[in-house]
Amino acid sequence: GARQQTNLCNESLMLEKLPACGKSFEEMMKKVDSKKWCNLTEFIMYYDSFTQCTEHEANNASCFWPNPLTESFITGIHKQFFSNCTSNKVHWEDPPDEILITLILIPVMLTCTMITLVVWCSKRNDIL
Repeated sequence: GARQQTNLCNESLMLEKLPACGKSFEEMMKKVDSKKWCNLTEFIMYYDSFTQCTEHEANNASCFWPNPLTESFITGIHKQFFSNCTSNKVHWEDPPDEILITLILIPVMLTCTMITLVVWCSKRNDIL
């Protein structure tokens, strides 16, 4: 039968080539004001080029992408450029008591009114 040849991942070649992707990304990020590094829309094209570069280098070394080594490299780049970016979590608070009571009572009163109306109409089937 036909023999299938499999290429083994050359991790050392990949690790040798990945820093070029990081250097290229670093050069592109110099064009962006560091105050805007947390705004993805400011550098999305640069980041896309960076990820394509890491994928290309991994594939050239016969490695799948992503893999633990490229993930570690990408994490290092994230720490270098985006360590000061935090997600602002919304802190939810209950509305004031007056509003909360109103929001609860309106559906309760509507339900009671509808039940009363149904019972009243069912007792008056002589009209229907």
